[in-house]
Amino acid sequence: MADTTRLNISKLGTKTYWDDFYALERANFNQNPDDTGECWFDDNDAERRMVDFLLDNVGEQLIDMKSSMIDLGTGNGHLLFELCENGFSGPMLGVDYSSESVAFAHSVSKVRQFDAFARFEAADIFQADWCPGKFDIVLDKGTLDAIALSGLQFENHKTVFDCYSEVIEKILNKNGVFLITSCNFSEDELVRLIQTKNLVKWKSIKYPSFEFGGVKGTAICSVAFFKR
Repeated sequence: MADTTRLNISKLGTKTYWDDFYALERANFNQNPDDTGECWFDDNDAERRMVDFLLDNVGEQLIDMKSSMIDLGTGNGHLLFELCENGFSGPMLGVDYSSESVAFAHSVSKVRQFDAFARFEAADIFQADWCPGKFDIVLDKGTLDAIALSGLQFENHKTVFDCYSEVIEKILNKNGVFLITSCNFSEDELVRLIQTKNLVKWKSIKYPSFEFGGVKGTAICSVAFFKR
């Protein structure tokens, strides 16, 4: 069987691309404070579905309105701001390896007055000494998709996926939830790539399905794992 998780290297996996992208979004925001940047996967209403999933599951695992959260590859911080808008008031951290992204998200946070809850920092999550603490909820909206296009190589023949699961386990509290949304991988692929002995599939978010050539599928998927 072909390995459908092997993706071609793309500029979408480079820091330079995202620095340039968010420098432009930041410039647009400085000219028009109402322009807070692109909402990834908006066509599929993924952000809304992720927020609703967390709201619907308050009281299960470590999901609470005051849960601590970290958003990996936060971009413009839009997901964290949406969570704030919906009443989540625990400490939130958005990390991204693009300093332009972090500067942009910080500016938007101050203008929208979410800086009491959400903070942002530039970080390489694969650095061995990177550990911002442990969180109740870890979020990923398209970040693994981008990382998989980077062509990153690690020591000891570890893949991006090996190291990504290790990162999640390192920063996620026991009984905490990792919620990931992807457009490059199917639900089955995400489970195969991410699930470990301690990081186990919990639930998934349903999206409208389509059928092509007799095969049913979705353009996007969101899967929640919990750490046992």
